[in-house]
Amino acid sequence: MIKRKLLGQHFLNSKSIAEFIVKEARISETDVVFEIGTGLGILTPLLCKNAHKVISVDADENLIKKAKSKFLEFDNLVLKSGDGFKKRDIFSIFVSNLPYSKSKDAIEWLAENSFSHGVIMVQKEFAEKLLATSKNRRAISIIATHAFDIEKISDVGKNNFSPPPKVDSVILKISKKTTMDKKLILTINDIFSYRRKTVKNILKQFDKQSTIEKRIDDLSGDDIVNLAKKILEK
Repeated sequence: MIKRKLLGQHFLNSKSIAEFIVKEARISETDVVFEIGTGLGILTPLLCKNAHKVISVDADENLIKKAKSKFLEFDNLVLKSGDGFKKRDIFSIFVSNLPYSKSKDAIEWLAENSFSHGVIMVQKEFAEKLLATSKNRRAISIIATHAFDIEKISDVGKNNFSPPPKVDSVILKISKKTTMDKKLILTINDIFSYRRKTVKNILKQFDKQSTIEKRIDDLSGDDIVNLAKKILEK
């Protein structure tokens, strides 16, 4: 269990919440579901009941070994150990109780991938960051709202996990709007490292010209994405 804490992962232990997540995922018999964080397998068998195929990945090889012996009846289940964010599987639906330490990486990875929709559980504070507006926005807020439509569908108390985290969680439904290039994502992150500068001075850092005196907090999400695209222009 110590290793899981280091990974920022806490096992969901509520079957009713697991059932709610799977219901909200709207899985059909033609869908390929990608799950990161097999854990103790509370979501995995529920995902397998409706999906054409479920690919479930966990960083802990021992948990994958246990899942392989536990879920022998599901011939539509593929279990893999390793870093799920380095896998290149094709999927239509994403479902995960995301490790807290990997939430930002997960959103950026999902922004790069082509899929229909997903249901994710994240730390409440991180969910607020994704949905933030104006001065509370971060680079990940811009990336997330550009790539997805995001809907908060439920709060989840810390007592629904083992070991219990120090904070509550939130279940989000995400629907893919557009797929983002990795260079665009990296450039948006770069822009926010200069957020106190004006657009004019930010562009100077990238050898580009502008007369705009506004700061990042004065721009819309689309404006920031377009600014990143301008920086990437040859």
